[in-house]
Amino acid sequence: MDLAQRVRQFCSAHALKLNTNLGQHFLIDASVLDAIVSAATIRSDDAIVEIGPGIGILTEQLLKKAARVTAIELDERLLPLLDAFVGERSNLTVIRGNALSVPFPETSYKIVANIPYHITSPLLRHAFLESPIPPLSLTLLIQREVAEKICDDSGKDAGLLTILVRLFGMPRLVRFVPSEAFLPPPEVESAVLSIDCFPAPLTDRKTMEQVFRLTKIGFSQKRKMLSNTIGKFHQGMERLKALGIDPKRRPQTLSVSEWIHLAQSWGEDEDDGTP
Repeated sequence: MDLAQRVRQFCSAHALKLNTNLGQHFLIDASVLDAIVSAATIRSDDAIVEIGPGIGILTEQLLKKAARVTAIELDERLLPLLDAFVGERSNLTVIRGNALSVPFPETSYKIVANIPYHITSPLLRHAFLESPIPPLSLTLLIQREVAEKICDDSGKDAGLLTILVRLFGMPRLVRFVPSEAFLPPPEVESAVLSIDCFPAPLTDRKTMEQVFRLTKIGFSQKRKMLSNTIGKFHQGMERLKALGIDPKRRPQTLSVSEWIHLAQSWGEDEDDGTP
């Protein structure tokens, strides 16, 4: 029995109706499942955090490779079904809760998950900014458009998430995933995204917070030139020119290092009307 048949029969046998408002779309394409597990480069001593395991389609494969898996599930209806699908496993811990508020481990871990697409941004912030330590890597099945923006190197589609991710690691697109790979099919295309995290963020926390303030201003009017956003703050034009950044450029064209240098230039003088 292939994966699609198995999942459909399981859901039918348990009269399970998926809640798409919670982003419940079960993966039924074995080739995509293999791609996720392969991209995560799981070692036998790894600790994995999985968000939204559902009935355990991905969980089952993670348990075969990792030392331990912590699965965080919001929908309590699915908890007994997860046990039924994967069976009793000594290396599985299931937490009923919201992954955006559940503390992540204080020791090394990797995140591997088919996440509800609407939590992509807050999940990345939770992992990178609100957790005791960031993960070693993240392998996520997310909306294709968001994955492409995160990986943008062209300076055309970069956004706030692009900057956030690249402060902590290097993203890459593993593969695109069509809607028919899910039950039920979502209305958007998907992609497998892999993020290999740096040993440490590219800058300190204080500078990072300034980067976020500046990018929020810059991307609030993405099509506007920097002269019309950041340039309007105290000595903004002078700071841009001093760093060799053309004020006519748009925010999506700046590299992460340019944002860091710009933030540091403001950090040198904290009483100058910094946003």
